[in-house]
Amino acid sequence: MKAKIELTNRTVEVDFTQPIDISLPLGTNPNSTSAWYVPPVSIEPVRAETFIGDVNQGGSVNFNNIRFNPHGNGTHTECVGHISSKHESINEHLKRFLFTAKLISVQPELRGEDEVITLSQMKSLVLESIDAVIIRTLPNTDEKLTKQYSNTNPAYIEKEAITYLNDLKVDHILIDLPSIDREEDEGLLSAHHEFWNYPEDPQLHKTITEFIYVPTKVDDGFYLLNLQIAPFENDASPSKPVLYKIL
Repeated sequence: MKAKIELTNRTVEVDFTQPIDISLPLGTNPNSTSAWYVPPVSIEPVRAETFIGDVNQGGSVNFNNIRFNPHGNGTHTECVGHISSKHESINEHLKRFLFTAKLISVQPELRGEDEVITLSQMKSLVLESIDAVIIRTLPNTDEKLTKQYSNTNPAYIEKEAITYLNDLKVDHILIDLPSIDREEDEGLLSAHHEFWNYPEDPQLHKTITEFIYVPTKVDDGFYLLNLQIAPFENDASPSKPVLYKIL
């Protein structure tokens, strides 16, 4: 089904029969991608004296409790509440779900022991105002589906590159890493603070989505982004970003 969608800054035509899911699943596999030393996702049936929430164990229905950390287990979208002293909810502040987006692929530059996405790289790949920037880091291997990022010093984005995206009025950043900031940075989270302009003038509508996975077969370029979240009253929620190629 092809349709024309009128967004705030342009009208686009997309084919809704060809969705591209760029999320990681939330499963109980202990080898599922994770970060920040969190345990694997736990999905277990509710048990009571006369009840078991598992059809295969004699229950009438499947009725599970799920335990996970949105920041450490799988794809998630976060708002300024991630760094603010005031409780801010992603469910409260993300009110639009369709955005123009540009997918870029970038090989982080080596700086000492760090791999960094730099201002010069961002300037060469993002030249226009767009709602969202989707960052696929290179090399783009299947290891991203199972990588355990804790204590590995993953790549990150330098603050100046975030300033540039702010100047272009980018409201949403999506990346296939556990964070846009360095794993160990003494709690500065300078890229997060810069993007949300916190605490000077917090940008409540802006989001960061981490732990995406964009298959290599998906070409760089412009897409319609459908950014789906669960309605958690929390700073972050598991999310399912879906792309549609702009015709």
